[in-house]
Amino acid sequence: MTAPDLTGLRTRPAQVWGAVRLVPLVRDEPVGDLRLSARTYGDAAGLVDLGPDGAYFSYVPHGFVATWTRDGSPAAAYGTRLSAGHDCAPAEVMPLRIHRRTARREARERLRFLPLHLALEGYLALHFGGPAVAWEEWSQRAVRRGLSPRAEQAYAGARVSGLADALRVFEIHPGQCGLLLYVADALAAAFAVPHPDDYRALHPTLVEDLYGELVHHYAVLMPPVPDFRARVPDARIRDLAGLRAAAAEQEAAWAEFHDKTMAAGLLAESYTWRTVHRLGRFSLSRFLPGFRPRRENHIGEAITDEAGRVVYLKTFRLSESQVRRGHLLSRLADHDWHLARTAAALGVTEAQLGLRLENAGFGHLLRQDVLDRYRRQERLGAG
Repeated sequence: MTAPDLTGLRTRPAQVWGAVRLVPLVRDEPVGDLRLSARTYGDAAGLVDLGPDGAYFSYVPHGFVATWTRDGSPAAAYGTRLSAGHDCAPAEVMPLRIHRRTARREARERLRFLPLHLALEGYLALHFGGPAVAWEEWSQRAVRRGLSPRAEQAYAGARVSGLADALRVFEIHPGQCGLLLYVADALAAAFAVPHPDDYRALHPTLVEDLYGELVHHYAVLMPPVPDFRARVPDARIRDLAGLRAAAAEQEAAWAEFHDKTMAAGLLAESYTWRTVHRLGRFSLSRFLPGFRPRRENHIGEAITDEAGRVVYLKTFRLSESQVRRGHLLSRLADHDWHLARTAAALGVTEAQLGLRLENAGFGHLLRQDVLDRYRRQERLGAG
C-alpha cells in the first residue's frame, strides 16, 4: 500500500481563476517510449460492457490510446500524421456507443482505455458480490444479487463553475506534463502524462472529465481564492544573478509548501493497487484509498514504469457520502459481513450499524423485518 510516486515531476507556480487553482507539473525528461492520445466518442451516454462481470451506463466523452515500444525507442502518439501543409484531412473519428471493457488491447503495442472509468469501476466493484456468508439479517436479494444495481453520481467538468475558463486562459509551461486541480483549495484531481506534446493535446479533455460532488459545490459556493505571490526583498539583490537565485528560492519554497501541505491528502496517504494490464516495461493499475471518514480520499488510475514511477495519472476525489459507503463495505467485508462483529469493531450497536447502512443507501440489503426491529430499538433507546 503506497502513494503515487511522482518522481521526475516538479511543481511549478500556481495560476488562479476565481475559485480554481491550477498547479502545473513539469518533467525535466519526458518519457519517450510511451505516448497517449485521445479518441473522441461524442456526447451520447455510453454502455460499458464488462463481460461476465456485467455492464454499466455512464457519460464517456473520450478514451485514451496508449502506444509504446518494447525496445525503449521513441514512440509517436497513435493517429500522428506527417503533412507538408495545413490542408491534410484530420484523423478519422469513430463515434462509439458500446465500449468493450474499460481497458482493451487493440494491437500488440496499443491499448485503448477509458480515463477515470478504470478507477470508478474499481470503486463500484468494491465488494460488489455482497455478503460472503448468508447471515439471517441479509435479504434474499442481497444474497442472490449483491450490490447490483449500484449507482454513483459525478459531474462533468463543464458543470464545474469556472473550470472551462480557467483551462482556456491557463498558461502551459515548457515541459509541462500534468497539473493538480484545486477548487476552493480542495484538491479535486491530479492529471499527468508521459510527454509535453501529449499534455498539450489532452489538456482540453479536462473539461470533459468527471468530478465529485464536493468539487461541484465548492466551485458554486466558495469565493475566489487568493493568489500566492512571491515577494523578493530588494535590499539584498545586487545583480541579475542574485535576482535569479532569489526567484529560484521562492519557487522551491512554493513547491515544498504545495507538496507537503496542499497535496498531502493525495501524496502522503497509502492506497491499495491492482494491476490491470502490462504495457511492455509499464503497468496500468488502479488504486483505492483506505476510506477514512471525514478525511480526503481519492481513487485513481496510473501507468507506472518498472521502478514504480508514475508516467500517467488521473484521480477522482470522493465525496463524504461515497467515502462512508466505501468504509462501511470494507468493514463488513473485514468481518465476513457479520453485523454484530462489524458493529463491535466500529464501536456502535448492531441497530446503529443497520441504520447507517440504510442511510448510506444499502437498506435494501437487509430484511425488512430486521430494519423495522433496528428502528424500534433506536426509538426505545432514544426514549
